[in-house]
Amino acid sequence: MTKTELLNKLARDGEERLLLARALDKLELARTRSVPGHTGFLSPQERLSVENLLNASGHPRHLFYGGFEGAERTVCAFLPDWQEEELWLDSDCPIRALRCTWSGGALSHRDFLGAILGLGLDREKIGDLLVGEGECHILALEEVADFLAANLDQAGRMRLKTAPVELAQLKPPEVKVKPIRDTVSSLRLDAVAASGFSLSRGKAADLIASGKVQLNHRECLKPDRPVAAGDVLSCRGLGKCVLKEVGGPSKKGRIMILLERYV
Repeated sequence: MTKTELLNKLARDGEERLLLARALDKLELARTRSVPGHTGFLSPQERLSVENLLNASGHPRHLFYGGFEGAERTVCAFLPDWQEEELWLDSDCPIRALRCTWSGGALSHRDFLGAILGLGLDREKIGDLLVGEGECHILALEEVADFLAANLDQAGRMRLKTAPVELAQLKPPEVKVKPIRDTVSSLRLDAVAASGFSLSRGKAADLIASGKVQLNHRECLKPDRPVAAGDVLSCRGLGKCVLKEVGGPSKKGRIMILLERYV
């Protein structure tokens, strides 16, 4: 399959086509010239698109990495045959970390993202933003890390002190989940979303129809789409949950499920 045929098959729009074309160029460099390459930081939805490209390309050697285990935004590294993952992490990893500190008030993820994009940087250059009390760790590509360290001096109304830190010094936030055990009449998206986000089934169906619900990081407009164990549901304004287990029928013939909702 040619590059054009592959992109025609996988890309749903022009933006996804451009993303996949750039990834495919890096992949071909690793394959034909043994040169390691990588994408920019990918959102979960963009990562899924690149995973589909990798599957269609014969599962070439690659690594998704965001600077720490469990990062939401990751780069995809394309590894030539001679390079092991450990060597790439030690010598070719393009991710750098910065630590911002301030005093006198609280800042949010939105405050930092707005300040960074306000400096003229593209979102693909920036990974996760780990905002805590009085500090924020920023993951960024090395090509913009020095610029950020020199120019990111304010977020919201707070003055910042920004300096590079080692990736090993990062303090990823603890992931907190709330287990939800429930029964549903079927494994339709609207039924499972209603349980996961504490909604009526009708309200869940309305949110799905309005484009506010994603299934496995892709917008899904079909309330009757089947959901399986391991699937990730997210709803704009309500967060994210994962269908962890699907059990047998209850005494009333309903399906027992276990979800984990991120809090």
